[in-house]
Amino acid sequence: MIEVEKLHFTYPGNSEPTLKDINFTIAEGEIFGFLGPNGAGKSTAQKILIGILKKYSGRVQVMNHEMRDLNSSYYESIGVAFEFPNLYSKFTALENLDFFRKLYSGETEKPEELLAMVGLEKDGNTRIAEYSKGMKMRLNFCRSLLNKPDILFLDEPTSGLDPVNLRRIIEIITNLKDAGKTVCLTTHDMHVADTLCDRVAFLVDGEIALIDSPRQLKLHNGKQRVRVEFRENESLNTREFRLDNLGKDAEFIRILNEKNIETIHTQEASLEDIFIKTTGRRLL
Repeated sequence: MIEVEKLHFTYPGNSEPTLKDINFTIAEGEIFGFLGPNGAGKSTAQKILIGILKKYSGRVQVMNHEMRDLNSSYYESIGVAFEFPNLYSKFTALENLDFFRKLYSGETEKPEELLAMVGLEKDGNTRIAEYSKGMKMRLNFCRSLLNKPDILFLDEPTSGLDPVNLRRIIEIITNLKDAGKTVCLTTHDMHVADTLCDRVAFLVDGEIALIDSPRQLKLHNGKQRVRVEFRENESLNTREFRLDNLGKDAEFIRILNEKNIETIHTQEASLEDIFIKTTGRRLL
């Protein structure tokens, strides 16, 4: 669905490039995530894929068309949710969605149904000026779905959401993938990336340091061990065992049979651990 080769971009007036010959592909029906600290180039890469930034070097193809050659009809096929919602504050939520849906020539979703999907069905007639940040983010997400897009570009889509609405948006994005939609998102939230993404790219200082699935990254960088916590004589004890031939480890089996087990965990690394190990930097 998306093929990028040797993508290089420098903002006018800057001496240092923001993107330095990066390469990646995104398959149809895949959720692909750019991870990295602020200023790493995540949003710049998305803006090029969206068509906002034009003067890049390299090859950028979306749906088998070079981005330089695409015209306004491209926007009939994609949905975009920017990190900072661009909504009309004097309009209500329904007025905003009704306005934006008229920009498309094809069939659109019903605004009322989109609002209900994100839990804003009772706030459709409320002016955006009265919305909280989380409500604006959910409405912004609705806007990206209006034209029934084949590709979604989401920039920090869960920013400002409480745990309930975070789970709601994650579930919707997962359902979109199940329906065959392609999703490209940027985030510095490792939990969101780990939960949603089929593959992630670590982007630091305009370069891709690593690309793989969260599962493979965690397995490859984790310890091949399991930690068992159990109670014995009213004290909490911890033991670690190798995963190799774990079922034949007599001590492990004895503890399972004789002790009051509280937790058992494999020792895979977190995405944030891997990011720090790979780049030497933290996300924030």
